[in-house]
This record gives sequence, structure tokens and C-alpha cells, in this order.
Amino acid sequence: MANQTAFQLLRESAPNVSIGIITADLLSLGSELQLLERVGTKLLHIDVMDGVFCPMMTVGPPFIKALKTPLLKDAHLMIDEPIDKVSSYAAAGADIITVHPEACSHPHRVLQQMRGLANANDPARGIVRGAALNPGTPIETLEPLLDELELVLILAVNPGWGGQKFIPAAHRRVEKAKQMIAASGKDVLLAIDGGITKDNIGEIARTDVDMIVTGSAVFDGKAAEANARFMLESVRAEARSKK
Repeated sequence: MANQTAFQLLRESAPNVSIGIITADLLSLGSELQLLERVGTKLLHIDVMDGVFCPMMTVGPPFIKALKTPLLKDAHLMIDEPIDKVSSYAAAGADIITVHPEACSHPHRVLQQMRGLANANDPARGIVRGAALNPGTPIETLEPLLDELELVLILAVNPGWGGQKFIPAAHRRVEKAKQMIAASGKDVLLAIDGGITKDNIGEIARTDVDMIVTGSAVFDGKAAEANARFMLESVRAEARSKK
């Protein structure tokens, strides 16, 4: 990771799997983090919910700061009006900060503000700025934001609950986002999140996204390490088949 920005690391190692930690056994958080490090994932996904933008409440900056791990911390902020809050997530050690345009009065301004934030883990690493879209939000919402983005995250479920089924229309939305990114001429990572299981991970990997987020399919209370290995290997196998 030395001498590489977080964006460069993600671009060069894509496709990646970002594994959600909120569904892990939080009473055994240290061992759960070690499990993810052993299987070779590079990304730790943290779903931050405030009970306002979406109905659930989860964690905030203190939790992110408490995650002692070399993995990149991928903070997905499902929170209302994040403009005055993003700096606290950067200070807590987030390497990726993704906000929802639906939750922002001025999403472009939020992304501009994020550009000036320092990475608390390594200032040279920088922070990857992301925008996430709910299933019902038009992809065109992203177009005026692309100059200020390094990551687009397409949600394949409605935010708020784990274990939801993948919405098939997300495939069309991914293709539309790809076309928009290509037309912009920008180098922007594309990710998908929600309803990713052992049964559909191969199909999702074939869409050629740069990052796949999964959580409850790994931490199912039964075989987390085997599940994580399966998800990672499925994505890597699809990538190898295209070389």
C-alpha cells in the first residue's frame, strides 16, 4: 500500500470485495477482523445509518476509529445532511466515504468539502469520495457530480435492513452507470451493494463492476471464514476467466 493512494490501490486490485462488518459478531470484533485479514480481503465496509435517512441506526465515527486493522475502511454514510459530519469520519480513519445525493441539500458541495479532507491513517493515501444511489433514484442524478467523484455505488436493495433480496433492475442501472462514466471520460470506480449472496456472487461478478459489497452472506453465524473465502474466490475466478 506504500506510495499508492487508496484510489490507485482499488483501481489496480479491482475487482474487490468489500465485506460489511456490521453483521459480524461485534462482541468478537477483533477475531472477526483477523478472519477477514486471513482470507485476503482489502476492504472493510461499514454501514452507517442514523435512523433519519433510513429507519435503522447503527454506528458512527467512534466505531470506525475502534477498528484496528490494516484493511481499508469503506464508510457508507446513509445519514441525513452529511456536510457537517464527513470530517469526523475522515478523522476516525475512513479511507472511502460514500454519501447519498438523496440525503444532501447540496451534494456537490459535500463532495467538494470531502476533497480537502486528510486521511487519518496516511495523508498521502487520500480519501476516495463516493456517491451512492437508492434503487428508485435516477442514474442521471450522478451526471453533475462526476467531476467530484472517485466511486459510484449502486444499491440493489433499499437501505435499512440486511438480508434483503437483490433487485434485478440493478443490472440495468449498473450498465447505465457504466455508460455515463465512460461518456464522461473520468476514471471512476463502480460498485454494487445489497442482496449479494453465495448464490448470485458469480452473476454479479460478471457485470465487471470494480467492487462488490456483501455482509450478511459472510457473517451468517455459521461459517464466516469459509463464506468470505468463497465470495472472494468467486469474484477472482470471474476476473481470471476474462484474461
